[in-house]
Amino acid sequence: MEKETTKQLKEKFQKIGQDLEVHLEGLLHSKPINYWEYIHTDTLLNLQLPRTSFPDEMVFIMYHQINELLFKMILGEIEQVAKTENVEASLFSSKLMRISRYFDMLTSSFSIMKDGMDVYQYNKFRTALTPASGFQSAQYRKIEFASTELINLIDKRFRDTIDRNSSYENAFEHLYWQAAGKDYKTGKKNYTLTVFEEKYKEEFIRFTQFYNTHNLWTKFKALPQAEKENKALIKAMRHYDYTVNIKWVMAHYNTANHYLNIGGKTTEATGGSEWVKYMHPKYQRRIFFPDLWTKKELENWGTEV
Repeated sequence: MEKETTKQLKEKFQKIGQDLEVHLEGLLHSKPINYWEYIHTDTLLNLQLPRTSFPDEMVFIMYHQINELLFKMILGEIEQVAKTENVEASLFSSKLMRISRYFDMLTSSFSIMKDGMDVYQYNKFRTALTPASGFQSAQYRKIEFASTELINLIDKRFRDTIDRNSSYENAFEHLYWQAAGKDYKTGKKNYTLTVFEEKYKEEFIRFTQFYNTHNLWTKFKALPQAEKENKALIKAMRHYDYTVNIKWVMAHYNTANHYLNIGGKTTEATGGSEWVKYMHPKYQRRIFFPDLWTKKELENWGTEV
């Protein structure tokens, strides 16, 4: 067994033009790794920089940092499907269910936000966060780009008028989350949307050059007919779509409603968006895999929750 392992190691390092003996000698001088070094615990615990003295702002910061870590895990799973040629239904289903479990965790974790912060504290420290907004999560935008065709992310008001062959620039200007910071009558964008685009627009364009033809919906439609009819895969696709575009969105909506709709008076979001119509699924009807739902299900999207 020991000789076989040594042989495999030699072959491994030979393939990359490396000398196994040199690497083994390096092991003589290296220190064992510890948990806190591997996880970079000290670094993680020093990434929280509140802008106010309200204790619950720490909850808010760490919760969103955890979200971003989960978003990174989700993008990693999608990438494996996207970059696998001739992906089989079993692998596709497995990855989708992994992603859905991450979103199940994200959805249930909203109780940390909804019931884990003092309303008074939140409505005080949130003013110090202006004009930042949750829609500025670039990773979440990438999850959407990697999940479906761009046409399904167009603002519902313009979806029927946008040609599928429209330029990316034109489509980008009509994506649903643009409504969080754009006056479509004048074309004027607020500061929150403007700085978000300045930082990420070119990166999004590069990202979608690949995912325009490798997103989950396109990958599914390219499968052989027998694979597309795989019941487990269809179930996984529907579960993911429902989990992200109804359950997760509604959990977010209900949390925002808890803090921003007090005494029947709706407060503006930090980014200045009309958050009720921007967030509630019945208005935008974001659906990653529209052909996998019945006409009735599509008509009632987001209304039966």
